[in-house]
Amino acid sequence: MPVTNKKIELSIVLPCLDEEKAIETCIDQIIHTIQTYAISMEIIIVDNGSKDASISIIQKIIEANKHTSLVDMKLVHEPIRGYGSAYQKGFSIARGTYIFMADLDGTYDFRDIPKFIDLLKKGNDLIIGNRFAKVTEKNTTNKLGSMPWHHKYIGNPVLSGLVRLFFGVKIKDIHCGIRAITKEKLVTLNLKARGMEFASEMIIKATKSHLSISEIPVTYTERFGSSKLNSFQDGWRHLRFILIYSPMVIFLIPGIVIFLIGIISTLNASVYLHQLFLSAGCTIIGYQLIYFTFFAKIYAITHLGEKNILFEKLFNYITLERAGIIGMLFLIIGILNEIYNNGIQGSIFGLILLVIGVQTISSAFMLSILAIKEK
Repeated sequence: MPVTNKKIELSIVLPCLDEEKAIETCIDQIIHTIQTYAISMEIIIVDNGSKDASISIIQKIIEANKHTSLVDMKLVHEPIRGYGSAYQKGFSIARGTYIFMADLDGTYDFRDIPKFIDLLKKGNDLIIGNRFAKVTEKNTTNKLGSMPWHHKYIGNPVLSGLVRLFFGVKIKDIHCGIRAITKEKLVTLNLKARGMEFASEMIIKATKSHLSISEIPVTYTERFGSSKLNSFQDGWRHLRFILIYSPMVIFLIPGIVIFLIGIISTLNASVYLHQLFLSAGCTIIGYQLIYFTFFAKIYAITHLGEKNILFEKLFNYITLERAGIIGMLFLIIGILNEIYNNGIQGSIFGLILLVIGVQTISSAFMLSILAIKEK
């Protein structure tokens, strides 16, 4: 009988979307590894809307192995498309102390499972594979080799480099799909991403949570069948997620610099209109970029589960009412300046105050909208 009521030490979660060519090879490799490693485990295959023969193949494998006491296999369905959606469905029902995850496309060697679990047992919280630590194998049936050149030389290095730069991550292969994590730590990460950016989210949040992360070399081969990746769309989703989680670098620092340049040059500008308008533009743009920092942070806190004590306290202090009062003061001063100041430089400065006043009030309302938490 299956090990339904037995304590499960390891849960293997495998997303599946039209992987009929790879399923049997991958499952056979997993079962063989289990037999030699002797660990109680379950295999959770998450179908994400397969249209080929994947489901029938999985059902036959489950039926053929239902009387074994070594492994409990189950097939579940996740109707919401996405890499992250499939994994989150599998994680929600996983019972193991340790969670192992990998693509069900034949690119990874499941004989590496013991290496991942042994490192978790030694006290590591999250283990990531590194595909670039070994020479990848190539198959002549795929003209692009085991990894498309634009993924290997552009997409992965650029996105991985940004994550390392912005978040201090030490991992080299940010998007490697073979990983293992303790169930206890997985729950604390509160992962939300539905698409391919889920891979970056896990590492970023693990780093922010100060988890113990290790990286090990893994074998990476050509996948069975065609890839489901959309290079530009999935790449943008990764980049968008990285930017949302790094507003200090993208918005705050440039915003402060541009704002100060604008203010200083406005106050010290000559009567040349072009210089005055350029200075005014820098001031307004810089101020708005600073506010974008707050937009990104409040969204990350309320919708992506990020924890940031400093910004949470700041948001409690900067209420809609307080920001509205400040904005109104800017408006009033700006209007009075326009009425009683006839100089060009003073008029430009009054215009800046008028625009900043409107920005402050409207941005305060936007922050209040973003602060509404989803149920």
